[in-house]
Amino acid sequence: MKVVILAGGVGSRLSEETAMIPKPLVEIGGKPLLWHILKIYSVYGYNDFIISCGYKGEKIKEYFRNLYLNSSDLTIDIKKNEISVHRSSADDWKVTLVDTGLETMTGGRIKNVEKYLDGETFMATYGDGLSNVNINKLLAFHKSHGKKATVTAVRMPRFGMLKISNKDKVIDFQEKRLHNSPFISSGFFVLSRSVLDFIDSPMTPFETTPLQKLADAGELMAYKHDGFFRPLDNLNDKRILEEIWASGKAPWKVW
Repeated sequence: MKVVILAGGVGSRLSEETAMIPKPLVEIGGKPLLWHILKIYSVYGYNDFIISCGYKGEKIKEYFRNLYLNSSDLTIDIKKNEISVHRSSADDWKVTLVDTGLETMTGGRIKNVEKYLDGETFMATYGDGLSNVNINKLLAFHKSHGKKATVTAVRMPRFGMLKISNKDKVIDFQEKRLHNSPFISSGFFVLSRSVLDFIDSPMTPFETTPLQKLADAGELMAYKHDGFFRPLDNLNDKRILEEIWASGKAPWKVW
């Protein structure tokens, strides 16, 4: 099953870091945030990724292009221009890197990778959030309800709010806090390919019309995750994530 990572935003609230690199390459514990996210999926056996690039996407391409060599012991014969790899600790990942446009919104970024998808179901998440969500349990939940889409809901008093029925159905999806629900979307979506039909244009934010239409149609379910989730939105978030990683007890380190 393919995993789509949305990694194209500008990350303006973290401009101290993102002036030079895209936010998914901001490092936590010496590794890019994107590496941490791929490791989360990889530990459950999902190693086929599509990275939806935009702002400074060439930096993400350079990172993955060099990742194998940077994870290996090498002998380089300068005169012959030959490289011998003796040992590699590189992960068993297949990564498709797609330029989805500089100004494209999140819905458009998902829509623009359609030709690289296969199968009826795929997963998707944002390139700036870490969690210890159990991917196998998330997928089992999605398969159990038979709806078009599942969003992982966490309790956090910021960002968009989810209003959820007592049967885990999302009945309202708002970018702003318009009701008293304690739940927000953390990403970590499981989506039917037919969800792409709800995305009208490259400028459609996935969090507005598509998810609200899915909720209105009774096709959006919430997988409630009571464990760890933390987005990287600003320098304070980076400081907190660095401190958690340095403690040796990072909850998202499930590998």
